[in-house]
Amino acid sequence: MSRIYCVPLSLVFAAVVLSACSHHESNAYQGYVEGEFVYLGSTQSGKLTQLSVTRGETVQAGTPLFTLESTDEAAALQQAQQQLAAARAQLADIQTGKRAPEVNINRAQLAEAIANARKASLQLTRDEAQFRAGGIARAQLDDSRANADATAAQVRELTSQVDVARLPGRSQQITAQTAQVAAAQATVAQAQWKLDQKRVNAPAEGLVYDTLYRLGEWVQAGSPVVQMLPPQNVKVRFFVPEAMVGQLATGRTLTVHCDGCAADIPAKVTFISNQAEYTPPVIYSNERRAKLVFLVEAHPSVADATKLHPGQPVTVSLQ
Repeated sequence: MSRIYCVPLSLVFAAVVLSACSHHESNAYQGYVEGEFVYLGSTQSGKLTQLSVTRGETVQAGTPLFTLESTDEAAALQQAQQQLAAARAQLADIQTGKRAPEVNINRAQLAEAIANARKASLQLTRDEAQFRAGGIARAQLDDSRANADATAAQVRELTSQVDVARLPGRSQQITAQTAQVAAAQATVAQAQWKLDQKRVNAPAEGLVYDTLYRLGEWVQAGSPVVQMLPPQNVKVRFFVPEAMVGQLATGRTLTVHCDGCAADIPAKVTFISNQAEYTPPVIYSNERRAKLVFLVEAHPSVADATKLHPGQPVTVSLQ
């Protein structure tokens, strides 16, 4: 035998009101803030000698972050610069020929040879006249001619030496030394790059989210020392049901509401997943969600990004 229970009207009304309050806006979805962190390290190993920033500090682009010990790199750069200077000096020496004092010596030797040649020529003229008069033997005349020819040949030789002394080195020598200068320049550039890697600056404006080493610790090459969060890397992730994803497109405007925020924050959809997935395990709502959902990401403006924090739960309202 069935029984009929009467429910007071006031209780029914209360249930309706509670049901209405628990029903959320159809275009509102739960999500969370995520940050794409930038881990800054050096390509070189070394002891951490200076940490110029602290966790939670906002820095501008180009701000020094940290410095590693660079004694060896500085010495290598100085050595490379000295080698470059030596290579350039040698190239200049080859291109300019002999030094002026060396050329002057050749010229003095040439002047002496010219004087000897004139003397030998005059002696030859006198001996020829004496030979025609029968005053000297042919042997003496032949000696005079040989001496005149020898002094004239010496003049030609020294003249050529003076001309060569004023010439630069051979083209092959200049080409080889030019290559040596280029190689020395590359060595300097490499040494300078290694030295610069010991000092790391902020690549962009952002928040110093964390520092991962202390002063005096050894930092391996590639190990991050500072963890940064640029404002443009702050995004909101939320999930929409399958029936809603077709209505979304990149560039669509939405608003983000977070607890404690003075006002809602505008953002734009920047990514819509092409693959469906089940409701994620982390959801900031006690209400039941559709089992099949699509991931959507949105980015606020750079000015508004600092109002959001990674891991913060938010409510996203589509417009």
